[in-house]
Amino acid sequence: MTASRSLLAASLITAIGLSALPVSSAHAADELGGEAVPGLCMLSREAVFAQSKVGQAATKRLNQLASQARNQLASERAPLNTDIQNFQANAPKLSEAQRQQQGGALQQRMQAFQGKAGELTERIRLTQSKAMERIGEQAQSLIAASYKSHRCGLLLNRDAVLGGNTSNDLTTDVVKGLDAKITTISFDLEPLPSGSAAPASGPASGK
Repeated sequence: MTASRSLLAASLITAIGLSALPVSSAHAADELGGEAVPGLCMLSREAVFAQSKVGQAATKRLNQLASQARNQLASERAPLNTDIQNFQANAPKLSEAQRQQQGGALQQRMQAFQGKAGELTERIRLTQSKAMERIGEQAQSLIAASYKSHRCGLLLNRDAVLGGNTSNDLTTDVVKGLDAKITTISFDLEPLPSGSAAPASGPASGK
């Protein structure tokens, strides 16, 4: 059960981890240098989300939602842990029928808890996706304007570039434009799509 609790925490962290990805790949690319390629431009979506004020606001809100989910699950897990410990302590005194009945009931409660944990994790992932989509929509016109002003003919993902001249990097322009356009964003935990539910992670272990 300690393992399942750790997996839950990891999954909640993973659900908000994209916004905190390091954005240092451009520095490694700069070290190689070289001639700028006319018409070839780059943009880092990760850096836009991580460095813009609205992206940072979204990350803060996602962290709040993940913390609330962890606290909710922890409060529901505590009495379940107590009942499991009591069952394990009293198991030798119980008849086989009693052990099967009580153990089966605890198993069902654990599976329900794991299913709820999975649903919350999926809702956080969905919430992050929707928030990033909203920010992306706000940034799209800025990307187009920067693309035009730099006379770009091709736009590449900066984070996939291994090395070279990065002088035609649109990221800074887009971040500045986004900061001037929008600095805050508000949202709550997204519901799961109708008819969908995250499956339980499996049967509970002894501990």
